[in-house]
Amino acid sequence: MTLILFGMVLALLLPILVACRSTDVWHRLAAFASVSTKVAILMLAVSVLRDDWMLGFVGVIVLSVGNSAVMLLANLLRGLDR
Repeated sequence: MTLILFGMVLALLLPILVACRSTDVWHRLAAFASVSTKVAILMLAVSVLRDDWMLGFVGVIVLSVGNSAVMLLANLLRGLDR
């Protein structure tokens, strides 16, 4: 299970690299949404390991609410660029 967590952390670094390299706002917000999703999944995995249902509950809230707000902001900014 520890190897899975290390793999998840390594997968988390890829969108951060994309966000640092890109100058387009749309690509940056999509990369940050990807980071948010991966962090929430990592929180769920850690909550299973620690048997901590409160941490899992926060991960589910981040998954359900956090990404929709970021993508809504990205669509609004995309509409302003045109």
